[in-house]
Amino acid sequence: MATPYPDPHKRAQETRRRVLEMSVFMRRQDGDDDVLVPDGAGRRPGEALAYPQLRGTTPAQAVEMFLALLQDRLPVWLRTLDDLMYRAGKGRVNDNLLPVARAGIDYYAEVQAAAMPAFISPSVTVRFREALRETELGPASEIAPLAEYLAAERVLGRVAPDVRPEASARLLLAGCFRHAYYEMFIGAGSGLSRDDGAVEIVRELRLEAVTPPAPALS
Repeated sequence: MATPYPDPHKRAQETRRRVLEMSVFMRRQDGDDDVLVPDGAGRRPGEALAYPQLRGTTPAQAVEMFLALLQDRLPVWLRTLDDLMYRAGKGRVNDNLLPVARAGIDYYAEVQAAAMPAFISPSVTVRFREALRETELGPASEIAPLAEYLAAERVLGRVAPDVRPEASARLLLAGCFRHAYYEMFIGAGSGLSRDDGAVEIVRELRLEAVTPPAPALS
């Protein structure tokens, strides 16, 4: 039976719609935090309007910038994961996963950099978690297509039979996230490059089925 691939354009539009819903959800939550209140309205007495370290960026602007980046980058990232299913049974499994790992490092590096100034408030963090649940844009949206691809390759015998697709998908994404996290805090020149990091992440998962060597002729 043919595998139903999602329409790339519809998938991207749906993802952008959900990010917009997330933004609306976060704005409509009541609370004592003013992070999503425009330009200092409702600020507490003596509270600074902007983050000094961000040269005039207000808390509201930081959240808006993060959501705008997410709306632009998340559809592209999810499409990269969805497109893996087109590669099932073609080429080498590691070669198929390599550009995904590289794209994952890029995506997490950008998103984490934008998220840091946006989530200094515990209440905003809680609202964001609730919005992720409401819009179903949590980690499962990334894990599922990657796990589906690995499961398909396992059925084809191109991935080792003892590989657990969902666990392996989590590990690959975690490796991408970790590389981006360390790069952001320690610096890009202190460890592996993004290209080399992607190669290491994929290689050390040891997903490809190993063909036993032929017995030596006596």
